[in-house]
Parts: sequence; C-alpha cells; structure tokens
Amino acid sequence: MVVIFFSERCLLNYVSPLGFWGLVNNAGISTFGETGWLSMEKYEKFADVNLLGSIRTTLAFLPLLRKYKGRIVFMSSIIAYFTLGNGIYSMTKAAMEKFCDALRLEMKKFGVLVCIIQPGNYARSTKIQPPVSAEEIWNELSEEEKEVYNKEYVEERANFFNSIVNAGSTKGNEVVDAMVHALMSPAPKARYMVAKLKEKLLVFVCAWFPTVVMDSILSYALSNVKLT
Repeated sequence: MVVIFFSERCLLNYVSPLGFWGLVNNAGISTFGETGWLSMEKYEKFADVNLLGSIRTTLAFLPLLRKYKGRIVFMSSIIAYFTLGNGIYSMTKAAMEKFCDALRLEMKKFGVLVCIIQPGNYARSTKIQPPVSAEEIWNELSEEEKEVYNKEYVEERANFFNSIVNAGSTKGNEVVDAMVHALMSPAPKARYMVAKLKEKLLVFVCAWFPTVVMDSILSYALSNVKLT
C-alpha cells in the first residue's frame, strides 16, 4: 500500500508493486490584504498553488487511483465559507471545495473516495500565515489605493489580522488525525471539520442563515477599524 503526500512540485512517475492507495493534496500559501491591495500577479500565484496545483497533481495520479480504488484527500479550510482579511485564500479554498464535490461524485463508480479536510485556525501550528507588517503592506500599495486608505487604517487591519493568527491552535495533530482517518477508515467522511466550537458556529451561520446575517457578524468584528 502506498500513500503519497504531495504538493504541486512533486509529480513523480512511481508505482509500487503493492499498488497506489492514497494521495493527499496539502499545498497551500496564505497572505493578508483587501481586494484592491493585491496585484493580479499575486492572485494568479495563489490560484496556481492552492487550486491548480492540487488539480494538476490529482489528474497526474487519477489513472492509478482508479486502478487501485484509492483515496484522495484535499486540505481545504473553514475559510472557504467566510473571510476576515484573506479573501484571496478563501477564494482558492472555495474553488477547491467545488472541484472536490464534482470529483467525489464522479469517482464513486470507480470505488475511489474523495475527502476534504476543513481546519479552523491552526496558524500557530502550520506557520502558513506569518504575522503581517503594516509598513510593508503600506509600501506595496499603489498610489490610487493610498488615496483611499490611510496608513492608520492599514495598521489597525494588520493588528486585527495578527490577533487572529496569534489565537490559532497549536494542536496540529488534530488535523493530522483527520487526514489519517480519511485515508485509513473503512467509512471515511466526505468532510472533516477540525475547528473550535466558535469557528463551527460561524460556518453554521454562513451555511444556514441569510447572507445579511453573516455580513452583520463580520462587519461587527471589524467595526473598530475605520477609514477615517
């Protein structure tokens, strides 16, 4: 049995005599910034790594996974449902979820199982998102954006985002346990939400309540951050 953890950088032509059992798509990068603060090049980079990287890897190994009735595990995030300062990351994770939903249904007839892991805030464990620097963000803004946003606003938004990162869980083993269960359980779940209760409640509100309710909650969380 072979289980391979891959990022998009590691496309290998490899077949074990014991067969090919599992593929874990775990590549991911994150950053902070409002929509207009980020360049088109950065959007393309994030889509290439977080979304297209997983798709490329999956397509490369799909013939083997079908042959050996294997499993595919994707690392998503609860941020696929909502965002607080990293919309570029949310965008790629939401798109990945839809790709997985289509793939899961299509692979059933081949006996291939597709699972999604949806971690909450584990930034302190994974180091996927280092603390952000307001000064660096400000220096990278275009002149047009600097006319709209003042430096104090950028500083407050950066401080708010850093407080979220610093509150992340250090128990990264919880996510690993979910990945192992998805690969080895005789009856794996389609989705594993590995998150704190308050994070799960936010997802519940986002999924089942009108959009205006979630917008109100997130707007309240940001209410101390003003443009002027």
